[in-house]
Amino acid sequence: MKHLWTPWRREYVGDKNKSDQLDTCIFCGAARQPDNDVASNVIARSKHTYAMLNRYPYTYGHTMIIPLEHVASTEYLSSDALAELMTMSNRAMRVLREIANPPGFNIGANIGEAAGAGIASHFHFHVVPRWQGDANFMVTVGGTQTVSDTLANTARTMREHWRRLYGNGDG
Repeated sequence: MKHLWTPWRREYVGDKNKSDQLDTCIFCGAARQPDNDVASNVIARSKHTYAMLNRYPYTYGHTMIIPLEHVASTEYLSSDALAELMTMSNRAMRVLREIANPPGFNIGANIGEAAGAGIASHFHFHVVPRWQGDANFMVTVGGTQTVSDTLANTARTMREHWRRLYGNGDG
């Protein structure tokens, strides 16, 4: 088995002991600071969830749908929160189709550290736009992921389209 080492992601994941505490959970921090949405690359909020760009995206527009409640798995969420997770995921896909026209998406979650969750204590969905050949030689040979725009520009564009499609209200 070959390993792909990504030490630059360590800063994002943080100290395991810290990330398991509510006080230092980056998702809880972003949830509690709606006035900081632009700096945090939060796209939209609803009653139980919010959408935020991944700081270390796999592709352009890699968005996370995050429940406001600090839980490790979906089985601890209310039916309303679960419904909003899917609604927000669908809305993120629609916005991304408008701004980037990806022919496909990966939507999923890594529940638990053994499944690959970088922040195992706070469940979140990943909505990852995909294009033919987006895992090209730069990734496989050069160990470098290319992303075609800055997070700030991507977030701004997504927020503009989200507001146009869904308004400023619930989600």
